[in-house]
Amino acid sequence: MRDPSLGSTSRIAFFCAAALLPLSRPATAQTAPPIQLDEVVVTPNLTPTETRAVGSAVTVIDSTELDERQVRVVSDVLRTVPGVTVGRSGPTGGLTQLRLRGAEANQTLVLIDGIEVNDPASGSEFDFAHLLAQGVERIEVLRGPQSALYGSDAIGGVVNIVTKRGTGAPTVAGFAEGGSQGFASGAMSAGGAVGKFDYYASAGGLRTDGVSSAAAWNGNDEADGYRNLTAFGKLGFQPLDILRLDAVGRVTDYRAESDDFLGGVGPVDGDGGSEGLQLFGRVDGRLALFDGRWRQRVGIARSHFDNDYLAGDVVTSTSIGDRTKIDYQSDLGLTSAFLVPARHDLTLLVEHQRDAADTASSYSAFDRSVEQTSLAGQYRLGLWDDLFLTGSVRHDWNDRFADDTTFRLTAAYTFDATGTKLRASYGTGVKNPTLFELYGYTDTYRGNPDLTPESAQGWDVGVDQWVWRERLLLQATYFNQRISDLIQGTGQTSINVAGTSTIQGVELGLMATPLADLTLRGSYTYTPGEDATGRRLVRQPAHQASLDVDYRFWHDRASINLGVTYTGEQQDLFYNADYTTRRVTLDDFVLIDVAATYDIGPNAQVYGRVENLLDTRYEEVAGYGSKGIGIVAGLKLAF
Repeated sequence: MRDPSLGSTSRIAFFCAAALLPLSRPATAQTAPPIQLDEVVVTPNLTPTETRAVGSAVTVIDSTELDERQVRVVSDVLRTVPGVTVGRSGPTGGLTQLRLRGAEANQTLVLIDGIEVNDPASGSEFDFAHLLAQGVERIEVLRGPQSALYGSDAIGGVVNIVTKRGTGAPTVAGFAEGGSQGFASGAMSAGGAVGKFDYYASAGGLRTDGVSSAAAWNGNDEADGYRNLTAFGKLGFQPLDILRLDAVGRVTDYRAESDDFLGGVGPVDGDGGSEGLQLFGRVDGRLALFDGRWRQRVGIARSHFDNDYLAGDVVTSTSIGDRTKIDYQSDLGLTSAFLVPARHDLTLLVEHQRDAADTASSYSAFDRSVEQTSLAGQYRLGLWDDLFLTGSVRHDWNDRFADDTTFRLTAAYTFDATGTKLRASYGTGVKNPTLFELYGYTDTYRGNPDLTPESAQGWDVGVDQWVWRERLLLQATYFNQRISDLIQGTGQTSINVAGTSTIQGVELGLMATPLADLTLRGSYTYTPGEDATGRRLVRQPAHQASLDVDYRFWHDRASINLGVTYTGEQQDLFYNADYTTRRVTLDDFVLIDVAATYDIGPNAQVYGRVENLLDTRYEEVAGYGSKGIGIVAGLKLAF
């Protein structure tokens, strides 16, 4: 087995790339403005909270960062977040799983504009392959067990994606680009506010001829293409200062070519594929009373997944997943000055959710649903504007499993004089068995209706330190997480594995603006996780790192962005001829991306990028290949 630390070749490539930083301007150039300190996040407490008051580990990616990196698929930027591992089965369009702190892909809850988008018919996980970055305003990644507020699916944490909302004068914008491997992408958007209404709409897509999904270096050379069409719209109406109504709808239509799979061989050239339709929607109303101290929200959200699996143009199986959720949230904020200045925030949350899955193929079919009603409460206490404490508790009434109670505690303390924030959190989590694990079956698999929910306990401690006149932020977190009753497939069915999986590690983050036009972001994660038998977690590298550098020049009309990601050695499962499994080791690798822009006018920009500059050959899933070097050029317009 190779040393899990950076290999010599990868180490040289990583640090050579870091040395390619654009030359800084002389010391007489404009000095950098301080990084904003009072950023607000929503995901940790379900309500806008200043980051200084948050005791959990959370990372924010905004639209500026997405534009600098020219991100087209959301999963590509999530790779750079501490604690996040992304695994894609082949090139663009292949199954893309996200793991937080070593938890399984279906143990992370994903939200888009407040809509839960984990698919009940596909293992209760979200496939990031089809999520384009067009119109995304903000991504918040909350790490650690979060079931106290978010219920099942949130053992690893929560990924919350928020799209843009119309403000100000009406605007229209768009971009079009093309490149190697038959790649083409583009989108149009329009948004603004008129009287009491605001609106935003976007429509776009992506296509590529691709490369072989099965690794080309194993003798596979048939290219597998992909196309994606995505549109969404948001409409807001504020008839009164205290009342606001919102609606959002999103649709994604995709088709992905893939390959076949043979036990004992792995992925091989074939005519497999999939096509699908995703429909997401939510409407809600918000009411603010007593000068905004009491805020209420009621909403209903629905997600629908319709997936067809193909052999050529013939549908071999289908799966339809539906999730409907009705929720009510009440937030009350109070202040007091008895003994010490204090801020009190109380939140009450009531939810009812129904998940349904309907699958059919030539060898199996099932149509099942499960419902759950939940009640959650949270109390936040702020003292002297320095110490912030949070306690949350939730109880779930499930019509299939025993009732369950989860909780979370967090603390944060800030030292403004030194720019230091200390934080800690502890939480419990639960993950209900998926409908397929309970009732599904194939020609080689039968569901197990006796499965019980997985449970988790996790804690972390960390420090955020501002230095150098608030131009440099250093972050460090130690986490420890334990998952019991883990559900694993045995080849013919699924069982709860006896024992506890132990996942611990360190997350490091860096953000700096040493000059007004130079921004650096870096991360490193060490996760030596083990399952209940003491073996390394599969598809979870012990070492991951990233570096992103963005530099603006030529009177702010031009920019260059350098992105470097390192993924360490990891293990995966290889299926033998009889579909038993054995472990294989996937090599570590470095990816380097370079992007550049030039503003040719106040409303027009030309740009280009080179993806996988070194043409690195790598595997994130055993037997599946990578797309190699890609070159793209495009034009962006706004009016």
